[in-house]
Amino acid sequence: MRVVIGADHGGYVLKQELAKYLEATGHEVVDAGAHSLEPLDDYPDFAKAVADGVASKDAQRGIMICGSGVGASVAANKIKGVRASVCHDTYSAHQGVEHDDMNVLCLGARVVGGELAREITTAFVSAEYSGEERHRRRLGKVLDMEKDSFR
Repeated sequence: MRVVIGADHGGYVLKQELAKYLEATGHEVVDAGAHSLEPLDDYPDFAKAVADGVASKDAQRGIMICGSGVGASVAANKIKGVRASVCHDTYSAHQGVEHDDMNVLCLGARVVGGELAREITTAFVSAEYSGEERHRRRLGKVLDMEKDSFR
């Protein structure tokens, strides 16, 4: 799977770790930055790059890391076609894909450590959207909301 990954200064170290992990487990990784540790960088810049990579279909999934994961999620969800969520447990990471077709995982590097982040990432990239009728119906309503928004 092709995964685009990004982080601000708060998630930079964890991003480097997860990118290596993803590559070692057979995934193609696109690094959307940051490419160096810059204490004054801003998470929306990297969240947009990750979200654009997924929305354009250049990557099947995205991972965005900041200090808490919250800002990354808020920013990524501003891009049409992106369904991003903060997940700090494996259940939410796979269930978000299976039920809600989540395509961007947001992590808080100040919330989860490396081992748990790898487990969450594995759950996210290995999950598949179920396509069950109830999930299609609900996703359709979400997509209608996106289409009808004032953006």
